[in-house]
Amino acid sequence: MADAPHTIDLDAYFKRIGYAGPRTATLETLRVLHALHPAAIAFENLDPLMGVRVRLDPESVEQKLVKAGRGGYCFEQNGLFALALTALGFKITGLAARVYVKTEPGRIRRSHMVLKVDLPEGAYIADVGFGAWAMSGPLRLLDRSEQETPHGPCRVVPVGDYFDVETVVDGEWTILYRFMLEEQTPADYEVTNWYCSTHPNSGFTNTIMIARLPAGRRLGLLNHRFSVHYPDGRTERRELTSADEIAEVLEKEFLIRLPEPREELMAALAKLPR
Repeated sequence: MADAPHTIDLDAYFKRIGYAGPRTATLETLRVLHALHPAAIAFENLDPLMGVRVRLDPESVEQKLVKAGRGGYCFEQNGLFALALTALGFKITGLAARVYVKTEPGRIRRSHMVLKVDLPEGAYIADVGFGAWAMSGPLRLLDRSEQETPHGPCRVVPVGDYFDVETVVDGEWTILYRFMLEEQTPADYEVTNWYCSTHPNSGFTNTIMIARLPAGRRLGLLNHRFSVHYPDGRTERRELTSADEIAEVLEKEFLIRLPEPREELMAALAKLPR
């Protein structure tokens, strides 16, 4: 007999993100959850940095991001979001995207997980796991006009059989990633996850990339540089000088409950390039 599918503890998830609204599969519910999730659960790659395997099975994702107070990267973030939305009755399809930020479209592997949400109002794209440039609201799929989210404008632009998700970076519309509507399976994500979390050429194994989207700000940490981006275009940056200072920022600014014992993490933080 096949194992029963994992059922997420919605009470624990809602407590984690601070949601107390209706449990209905509506566009309004999706919008509220989409804003709360990246505000509460940080994008982070501490496990790959420490050489710890990232597990994508639903039990492991829920244990890490909900019960252990950790964050995760796209497969974990959007995997958890998909679990919660599915439990509420939303129709979810997992997709894959090629990341293009600051890069001309080319031969880039599809290394990012995206969700399609089918609603009576039409199809929407949901993505709570794109680091410092994560969306804080869902986007209408078949609408290339500018769409407002709590953290700035985005748009979905069709390009042949593909779609580009764009936002304004440094004053210019910039492609974040390109996706197609081919449904992905857990096995598809597992292959890419293995590369992202274990390969020595993966940025996740040798660079720290942390982000959180509280209301009115985008927080980002790249190695020793801590940045706060504001809606008016201002950016505040601070260079962190030690592993202890990085750990303090991870806890206080990104609300990450650091893994115990901390020796392995502190050793990895001390080796980060400047």
